Amino acid sequence: MDSRTLSPEARMWGQTGTAYDGISFGLSDTIGHTVQALWPRPGERVLDIGTGTGWAARLAALRGARVTGVDIAPGMLSAAEALSAGCEPQPVFREAAAEALPFENASFDGVMSTYGVIFAADPGAAVAEMARVLRPGGRLALATWADDPDGYIARFFALVGAWSDAPPPASSPFDWGRPDWLRDALAGLFEFESREQVTTLYAPDTATVWHEYVSGFGPVAATHGALPEERRAAFRDAFEAFHAPYETGTGLVIPRLARVVRGRRTGG
Repeated sequence: MDSRTLSPEARMWGQTGTAYDGISFGLSDTIGHTVQALWPRPGERVLDIGTGTGWAARLAALRGARVTGVDIAPGMLSAAEALSAGCEPQPVFREAAAEALPFENASFDGVMSTYGVIFAADPGAAVAEMARVLRPGGRLALATWADDPDGYIARFFALVGAWSDAPPPASSPFDWGRPDWLRDALAGLFEFESREQVTTLYAPDTATVWHEYVSGFGPVAATHGALPEERRAAFRDAFEAFHAPYETGTGLVIPRLARVVRGRRTGG
């Protein structure tokens, strides 16, 4: 697809390509737990929404599932295809938004998303689409950010937002981490449970974290790229200063509060 036809969100998320896999590496504990919550079985049809570079899709494929990964960003999909070339069965990747999935009703035995669907512009439509393409009795597994206003993730996005001219998202991704919101959003469609857990990033130093994010994470890369040259060093200084309190003497230890949702499609 010609990049000039892409939405700003698709360009932002896709610009880092395979480097985004370093971000997934830092989230691999919770990504792995979400795939465990789904527990893909050989031959099952599994959909991964907001697949990014396909980390969760590959884990499910290694369990024998026939995985389809969707994302709004062609840059992410190209990276996912390249990184998944050795998987058997090999995941299939398609461009699609969570709010408009190009699949028939009841097409999948399992649907999962690791920090992807939470960025849907229309959460209600995204939930309805997950329910539509999942067969009755099919399984759901999500990794979301917990609603933790004073936690690392909320403060991280506030830091990036303070340096960015980009508008805030239409819907807060943190809604997906609130038990009351989940109950209302999934009511009548899914039976589910959720639990908070800490996903921990271990890194050698603040410079390494900066490099991973500015090269691999779309919002940080886009913010840095849009700044005048004379402000970029100040952004890096602020970013590294934000992470400095997580230094332990042997490297950084950064706890982030997540929520893993596990459920089943009702009906049938």
